Amino acid sequence: MNIKFRLTLMSFLQFFIWGSWLISLGGYLGRNLNFEGGQIGSIFATLGIASLVMPGIIGIIADKWVNAERLLGICHLFGAGALFYASTLTDYDHMYWAMLINLFFYMPTIALNNTVAYNALEQYKYDIVKAFPPIRTFGTIGFIVAMWVVDLSGFKNSNAQLYVGSIASLFMALYSFTLPACPPAKTEHKSLMSALGLDALVLFKTRKMAVFFFFAMLLGAALQITNSYGDLFIGSFKSIPEYAESFGVKHSVILLSLSQMSETLFILTIPFFLKRFGIKQVMLMSMLAWVLRFGFFGIGNPGSGLTLLILSMIVYGMAFDFFNISGSLFVETEAKPEIRASAQGLFMMMTNGLGAIMGGYASGAIVDLYSKYGEGGVLISRDWPTIWFIFAGYAMVIAVLFALFFKYKHKANSI
Repeated sequence: MNIKFRLTLMSFLQFFIWGSWLISLGGYLGRNLNFEGGQIGSIFATLGIASLVMPGIIGIIADKWVNAERLLGICHLFGAGALFYASTLTDYDHMYWAMLINLFFYMPTIALNNTVAYNALEQYKYDIVKAFPPIRTFGTIGFIVAMWVVDLSGFKNSNAQLYVGSIASLFMALYSFTLPACPPAKTEHKSLMSALGLDALVLFKTRKMAVFFFFAMLLGAALQITNSYGDLFIGSFKSIPEYAESFGVKHSVILLSLSQMSETLFILTIPFFLKRFGIKQVMLMSMLAWVLRFGFFGIGNPGSGLTLLILSMIVYGMAFDFFNISGSLFVETEAKPEIRASAQGLFMMMTNGLGAIMGGYASGAIVDLYSKYGEGGVLISRDWPTIWFIFAGYAMVIAVLFALFFKYKHKANSI
């Protein structure tokens, strides 16, 4: 079987697993299990906790002792078990630990997936720069397909979404063991400090980079907010007769999948925008896109305001890509060659680690502040417009401060 096809299937499955629950889990926890906003936020904050240390630790194991493709399979086996266990739970405490364990094993597989792909393409004499991007694109397609499967099957409203993730994770685990061998690099001596990106702390000595990483952390707090509460928010319109049978309410996850579709398109525009406007302007575009992302949620609805929700999905592509992808490219160009890998690890720690933890807990507190609960924690009402406007205001404040404090002069044809 063609190796590019096999790697494409690997990428598809890798992100199908994530897409099966990431966008719809918040709605299930809130609507079906009556979890409070803070509890949902803390469960999504486990993504940040896992991202802080596990990719580095698993990376060291792959570098020194265990084939990357075998480690990929082992991690997905544990992930399958954790998701299956989570599907049997209805209480917050056990659900928190089940999802934390799941993400402890899932988050490192993103890097392992790339490592296995790079190694296989090199073995088969392919140009990695040309061959890998189309393969990775099918990861996003897998994420979108999973969202549609969960929505159209009705699994978004039940624990069945976790069964889907568990089965896909098990299949991915078995498939991983059939992939081309990716043995440890015997000459690699990566320390834990290096694997976690801490070698790159020297970059904080430069004011420009210190400011950049600080704002990367603040903006990273926004990354998972709509993943945590988007489906819960749109589903809340079901209690209003005017919207109960609308497409947006019945197929909220499909509506939200437009965000990932937008992401695949905006990523193609990054080279043009970076060369034309530079990293500062591109980051500001991202921050303002986050303002619109949250603001459109605040004024939109699944009926007459459906267009506003769709616009929110479209601007997500710019909000995510212009920050996440462009920021990574900027770090790559600013760091010295000997610390570039560590610098990327540091960028991931600040955004998907510290930023995600901060965003998970802070957003949960905001949601609870504007929610009314009855006996037994049953939700009575929730002021969603105010909640989204606060998130939009947060993004606007970050944009203004970033414009003032990040000093960077763009040179033509550079980042």
